[in-house]
Amino acid sequence: MRAFDELVLVNYCYHNCTPLMNIMRLSKADAFQLAKKLAKEHPNTAAFYRFADFENYYTLRSAQDAFLYTRFLELGGTPEEEHPLSFVLEGSDYLRSWFENGVEIVVPLKGISPCHISFTIGDSGAEFQKRGKVKLFSLDGLRQLLDTYHGDFSSILHRAGYHYIEAQLWCDNYLK
Repeated sequence: MRAFDELVLVNYCYHNCTPLMNIMRLSKADAFQLAKKLAKEHPNTAAFYRFADFENYYTLRSAQDAFLYTRFLELGGTPEEEHPLSFVLEGSDYLRSWFENGVEIVVPLKGISPCHISFTIGDSGAEFQKRGKVKLFSLDGLRQLLDTYHGDFSSILHRAGYHYIEAQLWCDNYLK
């Protein structure tokens, strides 16, 4: 296990898609147009199946991002974006296969200000869809959780029934 300051964030994307995007950052019309295109181009993929019913997904995702944003502010975050970019802490074989071994963007966690990043155990969207809320962690909260489990990600994930720790990056400056 790497030291906490050596951890990385990984963003996954299909080979023929644009990495580091959040469809919610587009205008509503552009988001619907892109969702229709992606659902048509990738009808049997795990990542884009939800775009086939984009009307419901868009409503759910809007509520989810608003919830995360508000909760992040409550944790002391200072988001520079209304909709975060999603990453996975230390990567995930599960998601790598979801995206058919596509493009992976790796960003070191070190150097990202605690006021620009939050975390959830598992997929924030799936959790929000199931429960209408999500347990959000600050960087310090994640560090404390990892310390409780002696840095063992697998114990945390196994206990929660998830495959990865999601990271929400609320500032794009770290990607330049």
